[in-house]
Amino acid sequence: MSKKILFVTGKLAERQLRRILKAMKPEFSYKISQIGVTVAALMSENILMRRVKTDNDIEKIIVPGRFRGNLEVLSKYFKIPVERGPDDLKSLPDYFGLSGFEEKLDDYNCLIFAEIVDATKLNVEEIINIAQKYRKSGANVIDIGCMPDTDFCHLEETVFKLKKNGFTVSVDSANSEELFRAGKSGADYLLSISEKNLDVMKQINSTPILIPSSPGDLKSLERIIEKFLKEKKDFFADPILDPIHYGFTNSLVRYQKIREKYPNIKMLMGTGNLTELTDADTVGVNAILMGIVSELNVGAVLVVQVSDHCKNSIKETDMARKIMYYAKINQRLPIGIDKSLFCLSERKPLRFEKKEIENIKSLVKDKNYRIMLGEDGINLFNSESHKIGIDPYEFFQNINVSNDTSHAFYLGIELARAQIAYTLGKNYNQDNELDWGIAWAKEKQNMEKRPKLKITQKKK
Repeated sequence: MSKKILFVTGKLAERQLRRILKAMKPEFSYKISQIGVTVAALMSENILMRRVKTDNDIEKIIVPGRFRGNLEVLSKYFKIPVERGPDDLKSLPDYFGLSGFEEKLDDYNCLIFAEIVDATKLNVEEIINIAQKYRKSGANVIDIGCMPDTDFCHLEETVFKLKKNGFTVSVDSANSEELFRAGKSGADYLLSISEKNLDVMKQINSTPILIPSSPGDLKSLERIIEKFLKEKKDFFADPILDPIHYGFTNSLVRYQKIREKYPNIKMLMGTGNLTELTDADTVGVNAILMGIVSELNVGAVLVVQVSDHCKNSIKETDMARKIMYYAKINQRLPIGIDKSLFCLSERKPLRFEKKEIENIKSLVKDKNYRIMLGEDGINLFNSESHKIGIDPYEFFQNINVSNDTSHAFYLGIELARAQIAYTLGKNYNQDNELDWGIAWAKEKQNMEKRPKLKITQKKK
């Protein structure tokens, strides 16, 4: 007869725990006790003693990894072993020696409009090539960005060819004539329509993105929203997100006010005023923006990739919307779902303790160099030496590879990787690329085959 285990959990982790245990299909039977606290850190020995009820057939209790308390005291109280589980619930299968569990991130509830900026200057073939790249990155709608005071003579052809290639198309212009032409040629969406150019919509069926008549004028946006609601016409409302120090906080408030007044309308938020106009890596900016989008139920975002530092904005937004949606529907924090947005660091980088490294070194009997990251820096060792440092140049005097160019080249690369990982707080695994998250997709490795020899490993 298999043993029965009682899992103690808090409110936020209960759904994830149930889902992981179900996916594990363990040989043991189990019961889950949600004891009414929000997170494991709020649990105490006294709370567990008061709230946890054990059946006669329970043989073990597992408390969350982040629980802080005396397990020996609890074991004596419940008269069965009480153990601390892993810090991360996703590691629960490993804890029991079973295959791992990965969250599936396929669903989202926010469209990505990806703008091809200054499309007027590009020919149709160039526009389609960019559109295909954007779609591969996660875009749902290709937004054609027009230019002021510049004739877009091939606008109709562009819309037609994009539609023929299976794209959903929006056209972004401050010129009413261009918006009218775009609508007549089959554009699905028009950016943007306000009270000033409302006549554009009289003879076309495109879905408009409604904006205020002037910056921050919420009343004008509300009036045009009311008009479209009364006429039962489809639309997205965009109160406009402003750059930092140019009304950013107030613009967020406008989104909240529109959502509060119109809880069921579709909204759009353009993120470029933050990503493009802030000198910061965009991955974190996009994560926070998509968190705001998720809370406000914004149904679409307009993303631009003009500046070089924004070159991954579409991919980042795509992953962020999936993480936020998953967290929302499962009523949990956006933690421990997926690591793709960790590009420059790790939540908990692996660092070996001094005794662990010394023990491994004692087992090494050859002159091949091993590289491991410890709490004190980079450890480079073989059977004859052990050097600790951070800068790769610090190791030069202590390595004997003067007659082996390929080995010297190899060590240079690996020590540079180790330095980057140690400095940024990333994991390092000798002979493997660093993990840069969504910023750079690594090739998937076939764990059933040995990797191909690198050029420095081949005999000349």
